[in-house]
Amino acid sequence: MKFILKNAHIIEKNELCDVRIENGIITELSKHIKANGIDLAGKILSKGLLDMHCHLREPGFEYKETIKTGIESAINGGYCAICPMANTNPANDNLETLNFILSKAKNYNLFPICAVTKNLTSNQLTDFDTLKKSGAIAFSNDGKPIENHQTLIEALKRGNLIISHAEIISLRGNAQSEYEAIKEEIEIIRKNGGKYHFAHISTKESTNLIRKAKQEGLNITCETAPHYFVLKQTTENSRNSIYKVNPPLRTEEDRLAIIEGLKDGTIDVIATDHAPHTLVEKKKSYSDAPMGIVGFETALGIALTYLGNFMSISEILKKFTTNPTKILGISNFGKIEIGNKANLTIIDPNYKWTIQGKNFKSKCKFTPFEGIQLTGKSIMTIVNGEIYDNKS
Repeated sequence: MKFILKNAHIIEKNELCDVRIENGIITELSKHIKANGIDLAGKILSKGLLDMHCHLREPGFEYKETIKTGIESAINGGYCAICPMANTNPANDNLETLNFILSKAKNYNLFPICAVTKNLTSNQLTDFDTLKKSGAIAFSNDGKPIENHQTLIEALKRGNLIISHAEIISLRGNAQSEYEAIKEEIEIIRKNGGKYHFAHISTKESTNLIRKAKQEGLNITCETAPHYFVLKQTTENSRNSIYKVNPPLRTEEDRLAIIEGLKDGTIDVIATDHAPHTLVEKKKSYSDAPMGIVGFETALGIALTYLGNFMSISEILKKFTTNPTKILGISNFGKIEIGNKANLTIIDPNYKWTIQGKNFKSKCKFTPFEGIQLTGKSIMTIVNGEIYDNKS
């Protein structure tokens, strides 16, 4: 496939440019290519979005989401790459499961995160070296904390990126559960070193702890998800399982602290924590319903709409592109440079739309953001040179 993108505002360089793409590769960048093409006047051309935290459910829970429907949902949200977590069934803790997941991705950029320990529960470490050589981008037991600190220390010694689900199970549901776990894990990093990333940060205290650890020079990064800087816990949604996530929604003070953390760079990444379930499951009583909501198709629009008064579009997009690729060690992914694969996201910053779950490409057709009006949307995703028009 060969095509030209005309009048593209390359946000990273803050300049207008025409882009020629041939056989999936960027072959020319010029102020004016003398040929017809796709007119992007008024649109933003960004590095391809990458989600470093999601759950695709396959193998084992295909009735919630498959790798195919998850990828379709991600593309519709502007994502050129995603990193699915290991809590499938069987868990992604072995070469056979890893290869199965990768085989389902076909021409999409899937960077799997494998388990730290066998079956996410034991203290037996997985074969990091073999899994890394075969495609694992990082290691995490997300969904479950690594409660044995010696096991965590041994994992850190292997030299790979570890992504933490920071939670003290005995305090689950309490904000203290998160920040006390983060406090303990920061102390482990301080004493033992390692490359460490905190998933789904949700509290003011957590943000402050990580800010101080970064100032100290520890090799720590972190992420949050849109629901933590938009939604807050209320009497109503604390009884409605559609809003049930882990960590749970927090206070208004926490929500504002998350925004401040995004503004000042304490929080490096906006991830989706895309976690689909069936409506039957989510309609159970609050105590029995599973935790998690979908996020691929709403995250970018929500961030542009709700963070636009605090950050520039360029600063917001770095949380979806430059920062996660740097953390994962794939900094060239999505770069708009001659010779690179064309993994690009085209954004209309003025596009007004309303979230409607029925239009999702995910199997999960419901969201706590139903009916919210947004400004800004990915209108086209280019994955390895293939164009996908995203429906409204």
